Amino acid sequence: MKFSKAGLGFIALGAATLAALSAAGAAQAAGPAAGPAAGPAAGDAGRGKTVYARCVACHDLNTGAVRMGPSLKGIMGRKAGTAANFGYSGAMKAKAVVWGPDTLNAFLTAPMKYVPGTRMGFAGLSNAQERADLIAYLKQAAK
Repeated sequence: MKFSKAGLGFIALGAATLAALSAAGAAQAAGPAAGPAAGPAAGDAGRGKTVYARCVACHDLNTGAVRMGPSLKGIMGRKAGTAANFGYSGAMKAKAVVWGPDTLNAFLTAPMKYVPGTRMGFAGLSNAQERADLIAYLKQAAK
């Protein structure tokens, strides 16, 4: 069987591409170097506003109104389970964390794992960048 130089170049390029894809797949399978406990990535508040659209049905942002969930007004620096006029689960009251970028990142990853017994029926945001964007938006808008 005869191969032209162009054909061999294609095979070499294919092998290099395959090696690069294999390395990328291995890195993706290994997951991020640091999980949610390491803290959120840099977020973009503009994109976070779009992510927040998933939250707005249950959470007020800055008027203090109670909906299905508590208001997020002043969430940064607030102790979990303490917003006025909302009936928190015992689990949320007992969590005793102060909401900040790291704690929100961990909670938003998997709320029911972070606070077993929470009544928040949201599965979480698996995308780290979306979490970071949402947290950036909350830091800016939930005052």
